[in-house]
Amino acid sequence: MSTIFWEISKRNIRIHMLRSSLAMLGIIIGVVAIGAMGILGNSMTQEISSSLSSVGDSVIVTPYSGGGGGGMGGGGGASSANLMLTDQNYQQIKRTVAPNVAIPVHSTSEHMKVGVGSDDIVATIYGLPTNDESDLLPNLQAGGYNNANSGCLVGSTFASDHNIKVGSRISIGTDGEYGTLRVTGIIAERGMSFDISTDSAIVVTQDWFENTYNDKDQYSEVVVKVTSSDTASVKTIIEKQLNRNTREKTVSVTDSKATLATIYSTFSTVTTFVTAIGGISMLVAGVSIFNIMMMSVNERIKEIGIMRSIGTQKKEVMSMFIYEAAIIGVVGSLIGGLLCLLAGYVISALMLGTTKYLFTVSSMMSVVEGVIFGILICILCGMYPAWQAANLNPIDALRHE
Repeated sequence: MSTIFWEISKRNIRIHMLRSSLAMLGIIIGVVAIGAMGILGNSMTQEISSSLSSVGDSVIVTPYSGGGGGGMGGGGGASSANLMLTDQNYQQIKRTVAPNVAIPVHSTSEHMKVGVGSDDIVATIYGLPTNDESDLLPNLQAGGYNNANSGCLVGSTFASDHNIKVGSRISIGTDGEYGTLRVTGIIAERGMSFDISTDSAIVVTQDWFENTYNDKDQYSEVVVKVTSSDTASVKTIIEKQLNRNTREKTVSVTDSKATLATIYSTFSTVTTFVTAIGGISMLVAGVSIFNIMMMSVNERIKEIGIMRSIGTQKKEVMSMFIYEAAIIGVVGSLIGGLLCLLAGYVISALMLGTTKYLFTVSSMMSVVEGVIFGILICILCGMYPAWQAANLNPIDALRHE
């Protein structure tokens, strides 16, 4: 018997194909909006996670400047003594965080030239202890670590922009006043970073930096690579030891793991927000479905009266209209789900420059959620019209013109 009502539902959709198609279009738009926004939000979160995952085990200590916390990538001028960490600060940090590794970092901006006759450029130079380079920069794209004062490492973006290869030479300072360094290795891309941003920078030995700039016993920051405890406890113990004077703080301490958690939470909120905006369009489509189903009931009152007079039960009349709403919902949602992938691909390519996160589990779940939501909205919006049809008085329905 249910097969008959299923066929009647399909017949009614075919008879009013234009009306049904417009209703499906609303559902398709809603599903695409929900799925595409979800894909974009999840892709952004995964892109940030990929870029920052390598620095989630670090605690960064910078000189206190009154604002609290050092910015991403460290840095700071080497000439501002009041914004530098002293060797005494470094030794205290080193003792406090043991057995974790504390790495002192020099940094400055400098003029330089790549090769003969090239244009003058300005880039950041970091000075690191030779033994700590592999701890802070574990991945090299090419070449090897620098073990002599005559060599340097360069970031992947810097190397690409200036056509630098292992063995290339870089003249440091205006007219090469600080000498020439040979590139021994190219650092793999690190993306955004809380400690040092090396993609567009060069890294030299601590000895070369201190001898060149006469900048001994002063550091821009200290990076603690946490291996034997959690970053929060390391941050707390550093603050207790170095900021004993609450009126005059010495350092600002950044917990990279806590900062990452905040970033993830923010992106999650943004994803939820933009998905909710897509959900509004789905609710509008639901109102359209409700209106169409009410029209369908009003158009078929006499037909319903005939069905009820020959013994058709209320639940069977109700199922006929629910089937109709479900068909519109399922077809529209499935088409919307397929178009989600296309929309997600285009949006990810344009806004993120990559589509590698399109088919991840979280992105696909956004599509599935959009499809399920579309189907549920249609069925729910068809419930009241179906109930109203089932509860029509058969005699009044037969009299209806």
